[in-house]
Amino acid sequence: MYRGALLDWLFWCVIEFRSRMRIFILGAGATGSLLAQLLERQGHVVWCGDRDPERARRFLGKKSIIPVAAVNARNLRGIVRAAGDSELIINATASVFNEIVLRAALRLRAHYLDLSSHLTRNPFKPEQFRYVGKFSEKHRVALINTGAAPGLTNLLVKRAAELLDEVLSVQIRLYESSESDDPISQWSPEVSFDEAISQPRIYRHKKFRLAKRFSELEKFRFPEPIGETRVLLAAQDEVATLPYAIPMRDLDVKIGGNEFDRLRRWHKQGKLSKSRGIPRQRFPETSSPKKIAALIRRGVLQNARFAAAVLVRGLKHGRKEDQELLIRSDASFPTLYQIRRQGRFTTPVAYATAHVAALFVGEGRLQAGLVRLQDMAHGGE
Repeated sequence: MYRGALLDWLFWCVIEFRSRMRIFILGAGATGSLLAQLLERQGHVVWCGDRDPERARRFLGKKSIIPVAAVNARNLRGIVRAAGDSELIINATASVFNEIVLRAALRLRAHYLDLSSHLTRNPFKPEQFRYVGKFSEKHRVALINTGAAPGLTNLLVKRAAELLDEVLSVQIRLYESSESDDPISQWSPEVSFDEAISQPRIYRHKKFRLAKRFSELEKFRFPEPIGETRVLLAAQDEVATLPYAIPMRDLDVKIGGNEFDRLRRWHKQGKLSKSRGIPRQRFPETSSPKKIAALIRRGVLQNARFAAAVLVRGLKHGRKEDQELLIRSDASFPTLYQIRRQGRFTTPVAYATAHVAALFVGEGRLQAGLVRLQDMAHGGE
């Protein structure tokens, strides 16, 4: 079992669990269902909870024997009842439910893992930070932001920082595109809508700030076949976590691709508003594997891509003079076409998120580059 009494976050250690864990996953949509299958393949005992078990079954597939219970993510007792004797609870549903799932994990003395933060109380400090002491008291671990972005992007920043003596700036650039006649949700539509209506978080001159939506246009070159594309500021979680763990001067996250261009166009047309709520015709439910297969057959959806780049600029101190270095890491994920050739029908973003989260759990170990959340929380006071 876990050898400490810490609530930890994404950075540099290995937390050991038994090789066969009992894992409950709340949310069995595009990401949660694939994550459940990957963890089951690792030898863990996995079961899921979802508001719509019938829809969850469509994501899991007819051949899957992973149990699915009807669970309302707003109901703490319902989550506790469904999670039962689980050793690890994973929130694979919307981040708005992070805190209620954290409380469920505490009641069951289970470890916890999620994929992103909601950041409503404080746009610059994840809500999960409030549970440091409670998880420490119960000798349990919680990992937050363990998907692809945030998640893998954080690890790439940490890896680069370890090669430097001083970090000056961090730039995270993401690319999301879909060759489709209609809007397709590669990720949770609720999360996509929340990002579209939120002001981007930036960290400039060692201070947190909110920027204008869809601002600071720049041209950025991703590896081929993507090439050069326009990217703009986006409301991503990395800005609200990394500066607590790694001293730096500047950090921002920008996104490019036709999906983000579409959001920018709707924003300019006044079609995105928190008061109006989520427009389902523009943010449809994440398509089930069967529906994605049908969209491909009809030619509505041809392909989709997701990529990430991390650029860390810093100093390497020398005896006579300092050397300024730029360390770049690129992560490319299978395209929709490549995923389809594997016999799966899911989106590149969901595919990447599920696989990275599964790697964090690992085969018998919860693996991550981790930093003590206590240190991060104190740094933000």
